[in-house]
Amino acid sequence: MTDRYAVFGNPVAHSQSPWIHTRFAELTGQDLRYDRMEAPVGGFDQALRAFVADGGRGLNVTVPFKQDAWHAVDQRSQRATRAGAVNTIVVTEGDKLFGDNTDGVGLLRDLRDNHGLAVTGSRVLLLGAGGAVRGVLEPLTKAAPAGLVIANRTVERAQALLPLCGDIPTAACGFAELARMEPFDLVINGTSAGLSGSMPDLPPALFTEGAAAYDMVYGATRTVFMGWSRNAGAETVLDGLGMLVEQAAESFLLWRGVRPETSGVITALREKLTQG
Repeated sequence: MTDRYAVFGNPVAHSQSPWIHTRFAELTGQDLRYDRMEAPVGGFDQALRAFVADGGRGLNVTVPFKQDAWHAVDQRSQRATRAGAVNTIVVTEGDKLFGDNTDGVGLLRDLRDNHGLAVTGSRVLLLGAGGAVRGVLEPLTKAAPAGLVIANRTVERAQALLPLCGDIPTAACGFAELARMEPFDLVINGTSAGLSGSMPDLPPALFTEGAAAYDMVYGATRTVFMGWSRNAGAETVLDGLGMLVEQAAESFLLWRGVRPETSGVITALREKLTQG
């Protein structure tokens, strides 16, 4: 019997998750079907229960439902608990729901395994203080950077995330204060501005020599943040396409017990987006 999986979001027509998980299933010989499902805003719980009652075995969850999913599950992983958001649901025995968050693992795998970028010992700047940043904080801080700064337009929101950062040296500030700080080895954009093609107001001297810039969003062309970072002196500029595939692979492992190979899928997805 073919097992059913899906991604829930609103909107969700743009999601590449069905394409990715179909490739993973082919690579690993798994019998599954993966669909996009647009749940109504305010109706996530009802849509989730209907999907499970109809035989669904697992879900990915995207905007705007990650916090709804956090509240809807019966049990959460530690990383989901700390993130305050769930992007992966596993339907377990008795139709119980287990919630996890694979975003941080996906980010780290892309940085370290796919691009050879060191997080350990680096000065890291996170731009933004919303769900995207909160979702990657625990794995990022466990990688032991030399220091971590969270910058956000509303400083109080950045300050609220500092208790999640463990024992590493941390600070929170507004964007203007970055001009008075030492430059960074790795700058990660987790602001919603990336989705609208705009940029936070950043000082130009953010990067150390040889630094990397990483935008958590992705597209067929270079993002505005990537272009700005290149002009500001970043040696390496990357988007979040690899993170998307790597977090999906972690979800697939949770559902199916096998981790798919990702490099070929990342390459093929990049070509797919480029060709339109």
